[in-house]
Amino acid sequence: MATDFEPSIFQDAIARLDEAAKYTDVDPEVIEQLRHPMAMLLVSVPVRMDDGSLKIFSGYRVQHNNDRGPTKGGIRFHPDVDVDEVKALAFWMTCKCAVVGLPFGGAKGGVTVNAKELSKLELERLSRGFIREMADFIGPESDIPAPDVYTNAMVMGWMMDEYSMIHRRHTPAVITGKPLALGGSVGRDDATGRGAYYCIKELEARRQWDPKDIRVAVQGFGNAGQSVARLLHADGYHLVAISDSRGGIYKPEGFDIPSLIYMKNESRKLQAVYCDGSVCEAVDAHVITNEELLELEVDVLIPAALENQITHENAERIKAHVVVEVANGPVSSEADETLLADGVLVVPDILANAGGVTVSYFEWVQNRAGYYWQEEEVHSRLREIMAREFNAIYDAMHERRISMRTAAYAHALRRLGEAVEAQGTQRFFEDAL
Repeated sequence: MATDFEPSIFQDAIARLDEAAKYTDVDPEVIEQLRHPMAMLLVSVPVRMDDGSLKIFSGYRVQHNNDRGPTKGGIRFHPDVDVDEVKALAFWMTCKCAVVGLPFGGAKGGVTVNAKELSKLELERLSRGFIREMADFIGPESDIPAPDVYTNAMVMGWMMDEYSMIHRRHTPAVITGKPLALGGSVGRDDATGRGAYYCIKELEARRQWDPKDIRVAVQGFGNAGQSVARLLHADGYHLVAISDSRGGIYKPEGFDIPSLIYMKNESRKLQAVYCDGSVCEAVDAHVITNEELLELEVDVLIPAALENQITHENAERIKAHVVVEVANGPVSSEADETLLADGVLVVPDILANAGGVTVSYFEWVQNRAGYYWQEEEVHSRLREIMAREFNAIYDAMHERRISMRTAAYAHALRRLGEAVEAQGTQRFFEDAL
């Protein structure tokens, strides 16, 4: 919860609009609209637990803006979910969709729950119960959810099935990130990490990096963190530090990432190992905290966990040359200023992690058309979009001598401004008098 001295996460997110607005000529009404979420729904979700008891969970869905199309955004199950966080995430989704040119607005949803404490049956009951409460608030032409923190393809499949039963028709386009057998898209499982990887590859070309000379640390080893680490490792990058919610490991020579992924997914523990097939041997490594990982001397730091990991308290101790935000909002606005002054390039979340929503858009298109693409086509289309928008924002950053984040928000504001102004603003109606 925010204090008198610390803005809420939503206020912190919105504050970045004012800086970006200085570098666009959008109508002030555009900024005013973006300060206010379009609609919010708070629900209570009753779940019958395995022991027969009844528990009530708080659920949220925020639709931020739909000027560019139906709203789009994930659903997270996490104990820290609250309405302020969901509002901020919905705002970021509006900007993210505009950054990569998708015909979507932003939304987000969540349930306040520790999903790790639920059985699989309890998780299914919660997932279906949440959709029963949201069934009139979402839809394939209005608001399309997707997976997020501690939700996955199976959860999305349950949710799509529940919505279809309520409306008595098969409706795969209401949810994206589904299992392939239920209308999911190939390439969706690693899309968030792959999108960040494509951004790093564009930066590699711009800065003429040799991957074998680049040291990388990844905070957060879930789906997105694993995907970007796996792709970078295959290209020769040195992944020297990895962490999950329990802590991290550090090895200056770098880890064998496929082995770490295998052990993490098999045992749910992050262990320093080398695997030959299913035979794994322990590898010496330093045990570190998540906080220590952030402050390592590396070339590229990838926060892929939760919000507000780099704040005014630790920003001066960040030694990485580049921060690639795979998580949503891992760097606070105050920390942004410190990193910029120290010459650290931050590739912002509304660009770096936009691969997930981009391939979700592909899935939605395929569901509506009833025609499904091959994986090579999905990857090719994703890379084209990520490269195009990365380079446009990178060029704007240098031309205007601003941060990459400000350039990304300005890029989004121009597209959002066009949609708002196409419907008429005060200037239009004054001229009409």
